[in-house]
Amino acid sequence: MTEGHRGWTLVFALAAAQLVSWGSIYYSFSLFVVPMEQELGWSRTALNGALSAGLALAGLASYPVGAWIDRAGGRAVMSLGSALGAILLFAWSHIGALGAFYAVWMGLGLALAATLYEPGFAVLARLYPDHYRQRITAMTLVGGFASTVFIPLTAVTIEAWGWRNALVMLALANALFCLPVHGLWLRDRAVAGAPQRRGGALFDEHFRRALAHPAFWGLGISFTMYGAVASALTFHIIPLLEERHVPTATIVASIAVFGPAQVAGRIALLALGRRAGAVRVGRLGFTVLPASILLLLLPPAPATLFVFYLLFGAANGVITVVRGTAVPELLWRESYGAINGALTLPTNLARAVAPWGAALLWSAAGSYDAVLWACLGVGAVSCAGFWYASVRSERA
Repeated sequence: MTEGHRGWTLVFALAAAQLVSWGSIYYSFSLFVVPMEQELGWSRTALNGALSAGLALAGLASYPVGAWIDRAGGRAVMSLGSALGAILLFAWSHIGALGAFYAVWMGLGLALAATLYEPGFAVLARLYPDHYRQRITAMTLVGGFASTVFIPLTAVTIEAWGWRNALVMLALANALFCLPVHGLWLRDRAVAGAPQRRGGALFDEHFRRALAHPAFWGLGISFTMYGAVASALTFHIIPLLEERHVPTATIVASIAVFGPAQVAGRIALLALGRRAGAVRVGRLGFTVLPASILLLLLPPAPATLFVFYLLFGAANGVITVVRGTAVPELLWRESYGAINGALTLPTNLARAVAPWGAALLWSAAGSYDAVLWACLGVGAVSCAGFWYASVRSERA
């Protein structure tokens, strides 16, 4: 089932489910803020607090989800995630109390932990031990269009039928597409040789071995710092550019470069095949990351912004793939889900906290210059962490 044409059909079905999961839950959130403010009277800070709470819980759930996939496969956990996503998006459409909204988003955080890239990567590494890199790249290639597809689609639906009906439509997308893919098509069962815990131990021997390896900690620092920078820039780039008096048309046009640049980077990796190893590609991507931030410290100009988004998008595109391939290539394949989940935990927590921290720094400094210098420093630490991990790799 897992090789040849039929195997690739499953890969692209899982990739399409990634597109729907990312687009319907993660990327759609910002589009509901304004209509919810207007109807319910809740502050923007309170609304975004629910998102941060959900992302934080997604981070905390990443290790147990990965360990579950190592032991029993991804079918059950990803199906539960899709079902939970559908139920809670529908519940969101009927929300009327702020406390209930926070409860919904904490549940959606669990749905994200069970359905997004990390569990998808674990399933592909498990099903295709000799060809996981191409499959992971293909998954991120399709998933990279999530914002391109769902942001305009959700915006049009909100405009035509209101935000509550738009959420019902997103719930149906999860129930009618993602749930059948994960529950019926994905037949990833427990396999012989799956890691087992002895005597009720929290971690299996392969995971404990990873905790003692320098490359694991280098990857942890690198991925966590990258998550913080990417999240801070994603949620603050528009007010940053507005503070620098960049025209709205220029901002919109430059941001439009990000998605194609991200996809182009992944297409290049797919074309390179086995030559695009995690070490070589990761070193390049993590070096380009802080280099791109330097451009934002220059006087704003259209050409500078376009080059920034070209570099930042390409770096993000390849780093996402590296996050899926680094564990088997720099460490080992055993207990992939648990090890990758443990690396994802601080990364997702950093993604949740970084926008809030950047806002505090902006408020204290009075401008976004301090935020950019902080992002540059954190990006440099991320780069150094990956270089350290690659040097201390099991296969160096």
